[in-house]
Parts: sequence; structure tokens; C-alpha cells
Amino acid sequence: MKQPLVKAYVLHRRQFGDSSFLLELFTPSDGRIAVVARGAASSRSARKGLLQPFVPLLANWSGRGEVKTLCQLESRAVPMGLKGRSLYCGLYVNELIMRLTQRNDASSGLFRLYVHTLSLLASEKDLEPLLRRFEMELLMQLGYALDLTREASTGMEIKPGEYYAYQSEVGMVPSTRDRSSSIRGDTLLALTDSDSKLDQRQRAEAKIMMRQVLRFYLGDKPLKSRELFQMK
Repeated sequence: MKQPLVKAYVLHRRQFGDSSFLLELFTPSDGRIAVVARGAASSRSARKGLLQPFVPLLANWSGRGEVKTLCQLESRAVPMGLKGRSLYCGLYVNELIMRLTQRNDASSGLFRLYVHTLSLLASEKDLEPLLRRFEMELLMQLGYALDLTREASTGMEIKPGEYYAYQSEVGMVPSTRDRSSSIRGDTLLALTDSDSKLDQRQRAEAKIMMRQVLRFYLGDKPLKSRELFQMK
């Protein structure tokens, strides 16, 4: 049954057969969904240019299996225009959603977070804090929210001058300054404040901690988008 036109973004695409694409679309109504765009990989296809990441689309599809067939497609707005580091950050955001979500698990809140993050990546120059807050909000939307304001074991409030470490499936526990994975309390509290500016130490600590947190949910398979940052 053909669906009504819905908002969509391409998270990932790959060649499918000689002239088609297999796409992972992200939508507010159906979450992440797999569709085949038949004939779209042909050089003569008008759809080929639209079926790229960060292009706001309207689309619908048909079919009863897990992989649907793309039917109608049109541009909804101009592409987000991500370039340079913002492009790599956008690819990182796409890969996290691909790796951490299940197909056909709708979340309008996660879709709004995605669109908001893309718009910030396109307009802001200071990108690293955006990624940290996206990572935290993504985990919250998926039901894995981090409590960065209290110690997990005692419930005591995080103190700005003390050091802590993240323990998987537990939360923040007291630590010492000499541990490589330690993060100071002021960094944790800054991460909970969307208006707070992170200094260089806080950024380094937050990056190490969030990589540790995400590794628990991502497993051992490395993120391809991180390799792009290293190549740049």
C-alpha cells in the first residue's frame, strides 16, 4: 500500500543491481526505513541528484516486506549545504543513527533532533560542542539517558572540582585525576547546560567520555566517519 508523502532524509545509499539504489531513509512517521529506488542510479535519472544525504525530501513507498519500493519523490527545500568539517560531522550523525536505531521504530523527537542538529552544523562554526550535545540527546531519545548531575552509587550531587569516571550501565562514579578516563565535575555540569561554553580541557574530557559511552552501545566495529576525520 502506497504511503502519503512524508518528510525524509537519506542516511545511506548503495548501488543495488545495475541501475538502482538501496536506501536507508530517516522519517518522523516510520523512523529508519529501507527502500529500493529503481532506476535511480542511471545517469539519466532525475532522482539521482536528490537521493543524497542532507537533502530535505518528501517521499512515499509501497510494499509489504522489510524493504519497500520508493514511489514518489520530490525536494522539500534546498540541501543543507554541509561542507568541510560540517560535512564530516553530518556523516558522523548519520552513522550514529544508522548504528543505534532499529528499522521501523518511529520517533518524532529523534527526527526533530536530527533536523535541528543538521541546521546547526550548517550555520555554526564551533562544531565539537554540537556533537557532544547531539550524542547525549540521541542517547536520551533511545532510552539511555546519562545523569551527569549525581553520582550513580550515592546520589550525591556532582561537585565541580572533583573527578569522576563513567561506568557502563551504572553511571558516573568517583575517580582520581591521574586516570586517563577521568572527567572533572565542572565538565559534566557544563554538558548539561546548553548555553555553557566548553574550554579546551572540558572538550577533551567530554570527547573521551562520550567515546567510552558510545562504545558500549556500538560494539567493537569502528565508525567509518571517524576515519574520515583522521584522513582530513
